[in-house]
Amino acid sequence: MKIIVSFLIILFLSISTTLFSQTTVIDSLKKELSIHKENDSTKVNLLYSVAFSSFQNDLETTKLYLGKAEDLSNDLNYIKGKAKVLYLKGILESRKSNYKASLDFFQGSLKHYESINDQSGIAAIYNAFGITHFIQSEYDEAILYYQKTFEIQKSQGKPINLINSLLNIGNVYSETGRYNEAILNYKKALNISIEINDKVNISSINYNLSVLYKVQGNYPLAIESANKALEFRKIIRDTLGTAHVLNNLGDIYTSIEKYDTALDYQEQSLDYALKKENKSLVATNYNNIGTIYLQKKAYPKALKYYDKALEMSQEVNNVKQVIGCFINLGEINLLLNRPAIARENYIKAKAISEETNKRDYLAYCLLGISESYIQEKKYEKALPFTLNGKKLSEDLELLEPQKKASELLSEIYKNTNNYQKAFESFKQFKTLNDSLFNKDNIEKITQLEYEYKYKEALDSASIRELKLTKIVNTTSLDLKKSQRNLLLGIIGFLVMVLILGTIIFILRIRNEKSKSQNIEIEQKLLRSQMTPHFIFNSLSVLQGMILNKEDKKAVFYLSKFSKLLRIILENSRDKIVLLSEELEAVSNYLELQNLEECQAFQYTILVDETIDTTLFKVPPMLIQPFIENAIEHAFKNQEDNRKIDIQLKYVHKELICTITDNGTGIDSEKAPKNRHKKSLATTITSERLKVLAKDFKMKGSINIEDRKKYNAQGTIVTLVIPYKIDLA
Repeated sequence: MKIIVSFLIILFLSISTTLFSQTTVIDSLKKELSIHKENDSTKVNLLYSVAFSSFQNDLETTKLYLGKAEDLSNDLNYIKGKAKVLYLKGILESRKSNYKASLDFFQGSLKHYESINDQSGIAAIYNAFGITHFIQSEYDEAILYYQKTFEIQKSQGKPINLINSLLNIGNVYSETGRYNEAILNYKKALNISIEINDKVNISSINYNLSVLYKVQGNYPLAIESANKALEFRKIIRDTLGTAHVLNNLGDIYTSIEKYDTALDYQEQSLDYALKKENKSLVATNYNNIGTIYLQKKAYPKALKYYDKALEMSQEVNNVKQVIGCFINLGEINLLLNRPAIARENYIKAKAISEETNKRDYLAYCLLGISESYIQEKKYEKALPFTLNGKKLSEDLELLEPQKKASELLSEIYKNTNNYQKAFESFKQFKTLNDSLFNKDNIEKITQLEYEYKYKEALDSASIRELKLTKIVNTTSLDLKKSQRNLLLGIIGFLVMVLILGTIIFILRIRNEKSKSQNIEIEQKLLRSQMTPHFIFNSLSVLQGMILNKEDKKAVFYLSKFSKLLRIILENSRDKIVLLSEELEAVSNYLELQNLEECQAFQYTILVDETIDTTLFKVPPMLIQPFIENAIEHAFKNQEDNRKIDIQLKYVHKELICTITDNGTGIDSEKAPKNRHKKSLATTITSERLKVLAKDFKMKGSINIEDRKKYNAQGTIVTLVIPYKIDLA
């Protein structure tokens, strides 16, 4: 259940100081020092730059040059030099998780900067204060200092500073469960970083996005973002940052139950953390390794790592991690049937979560307390904790605790004889369960069903065999007493039964084959429904342009038209296509329609930021029929202000497409013919979605509504599209 949000030392960068990460730059600085013989402020700055450039990879060099810079600053009474030295000392203490000493150094640096009114230096210290408070889960103080930093930076207009502020503010939102605001800030920071090719921040932002995608259960995007972060961390040789990313990858693979892979990543991360003497990360690794052993049911090993993680987390005052350790200890004691001990740990975690406003952790605490009461069969006590935990999980959009809450409610209601609510809660639990679990259950149910039908068939065959044996025996006895014609009659009857059975069997095969062919034909018709009418109109428009000598427009139109035809022909051969290709076809179709009608309507195609259109694969030609309906029917009595909006969202692992127009509305259409055409398109698409839903093993549906029920004009079509994610 653990949530890790990035803390990378690189965010401590001074606004007035550039990070020199290249060895050639350090060598260049040392060369300048050897030339510059005079003991002045320039020499202080050179000494400090060497120290600062080395602190991530060579601590001995950092300490040596920082000491020289400090001595010379004191001799010269160079205020800015003193401020810089104290600032870097604070960073070094923070790397060792000595936060109190770190804050003291930052405070001393701030006084020096304030005495000379150095706004860039003041902003750097505010930023450092914010990060240090953030690490200790003091979020109100953190956001206060980040906002002070941002106010100073707005007037300076340096992209790197704006990136760091957006990233830090996003971290606070993420830690306090405001995930939408966090993603928004991270995306803004990532766009700026890509524009200026800032490898450091491209890595750290991808890391943060990976964490949030993991929390939301979007594991493909979580792994993709983490791998991007790891790639850039290795490029800039940031071993501590690499350790954090490896830890996050281990956490993701734990969530998808690939425990051996997860353990390998955690052990790599732990090795880096121990070498860097970063106790906070070491505690995180211990905690995560404990969780892996917990899932593998190696409880003694899990307890050992959890105890080590709790001790170290308390030592460095990592509040977030202390909460996580108590929750994990509660979970393992529940598994060992020690509900009272488990509840003690959950209550401790709950108190700290409430004090530090850790709402995501609080949800797990409430559900843990509930489960401890359920183990003791105290269902009335368990119920309010479960309901509160469920509501909090839904508010924060946390899928895992929502699933747990539904499971616990089903258990509580079943044992308090409220069977209706028990059934509803169990259905919610099954819906929220992850895809792997659902697959296992479907396979298990299918196997049981197969075994049942097979046994039933055997029993039926045995009965028929007994009956036949009885008939044969009876016939044999009758033959001794009857004439030959009786035997011939029985043989004739058996032959007739055999012939009738064969005919029925053949008819059933033909019927099933006919159904399959009908479905296939309907799909082909649906994919090609736009072709004859659309091609005829398009060629007519193209002919008109040529006759009117609109050469450029005709060439542009022909280019768009041929591209659309190519996409349609290619997609018609495939059962699934990339979402990006499907949207390209939709865009070309809309643009061609607009060219025909001289910009008759406005349209937009919006794709949610969490959807990577190059990874999602969908059935082709699902969206276009409803756009065609909107163009043909929605604006018959409307001359201007015509709009069609297409939007794709990814919500609770469902790919949802809405097609919205501001026309007359479906309820206002009077002509029976129009209604029949829309009904036919809806019926065919609904049947196609049923077939696709079975093939894809996920939900597919269509819903058409008049927008007047939402106090708006027009029609809205909502498609739930089956999909596959291509991670190759």
